[in-house]
Amino acid sequence: MPPRVAAIHPLSAIEGGRIDIEGTGFPVSDTYPPEVRIGDTPARTVYASSSRLGVIVPTGLEGGRTTVRVAGVTGETAFVDIAAPFAAGLHQVDNPVFDRDGNLYVTYSGTRGQQVPVSIFRVRPNGTRETFSSGIVNPTSMAIGPDNRLYVSSRFEGTVYRVAPDGSVESFATDLGVACGLAFAPDATLFVGDRSGTIFRVSVDGRATTFASLPASVAAFHLSYGPDDALYVTGPTLSPYDVVYRLDLSGQVTRRYSGFGRPQGIAFDQTGALYVVEALAGASGLYRLPNDREPELVLTGPDLVGVAFDGHGALVVSSNDTAYRLVRAA
Repeated sequence: MPPRVAAIHPLSAIEGGRIDIEGTGFPVSDTYPPEVRIGDTPARTVYASSSRLGVIVPTGLEGGRTTVRVAGVTGETAFVDIAAPFAAGLHQVDNPVFDRDGNLYVTYSGTRGQQVPVSIFRVRPNGTRETFSSGIVNPTSMAIGPDNRLYVSSRFEGTVYRVAPDGSVESFATDLGVACGLAFAPDATLFVGDRSGTIFRVSVDGRATTFASLPASVAAFHLSYGPDDALYVTGPTLSPYDVVYRLDLSGQVTRRYSGFGRPQGIAFDQTGALYVVEALAGASGLYRLPNDREPELVLTGPDLVGVAFDGHGALVVSSNDTAYRLVRAA
């Protein structure tokens, strides 16, 4: 049988992410693996056998559907979807967020108590980045409310702010501990994660009450409200394995999945599928969590912290400093 490529796993990646090329008869010698090119750029090989090659996606790719070729292997061309840089120079610690017009909001969160010139940027659908707001210290998590306004938590002040269309801010809810993850329910109730272990429920007039208690997080809680009318929460701890929690509307806590090492950003796509960012060193990537089987790696990349979907299938994943956009969601 001639050498051939059978599959690429996963089918999407950002620069620095690892993909595995599966097949048969790869020409691997004792000295050199075969050259692999993604687009026209050589990729660094980190694992090689006659049936599998592990390579690192190079920088500088334009993005979109990109060819994967192995030297000495002919036949049908394989492809990987590359998420290209969409906004850089950030300090993102949770999900970016899309508004209803397709604008993406990203943060420069800074170190604790740091006053930065711009705390929130707005990225237009065409990629134009503009200053949006400068009035929040340590902006941490964001959510679009039922009023189509942006809500932002400050982990430094323990406050959730409501941001006007002109970028000015007003306090919406206070005394929320180390406020991080945000998620709205359809009835306009806002859930807020205090990384010390409390999930707050905040009414439409800004009054906060305790909703549930979870183990404290060493980084932040990340929240998303599901189509099953339940709240989903991740929060990295010092445990070898962390939990994706499901909280029903009574506050009862169950475990949705317990196998991630450092789960962070969490979101549902437009079909109602649940996605989680795994940030564990060496395994960083975006996973889909089906109800009836193990998580599926759908995009790989280093140092990921957040994920967001717009209403048309576009996907954005973010590291601490860069947001990457994939038009074709995996």
